[in-house]
Amino acid sequence: MDEPSLGLAPLIVRHLFGIITTLNEKGMTILLVEQNAKRALSISDEGYVLRLGEVVMQGTSRTLLENEDLLKTYLLA
Repeated sequence: MDEPSLGLAPLIVRHLFGIITTLNEKGMTILLVEQNAKRALSISDEGYVLRLGEVVMQGTSRTLLENEDLLKTYLLA
């Protein structure tokens, strides 16, 4: 999925991410490209952070959400 939440109202985004989570829990593998990094990492198992098309960080979603450099650079802005 490429930017599924782009331009959507917050209520619809919450519903959409609920659907994505349900599909994943039923065994579907999902590749999600999303600007809303905090939201995407909150429902994913693994994550990759790209800068100018290059992978600059990767790991479990939990590890990335706890990474202070990532938080300062991408998630708290």
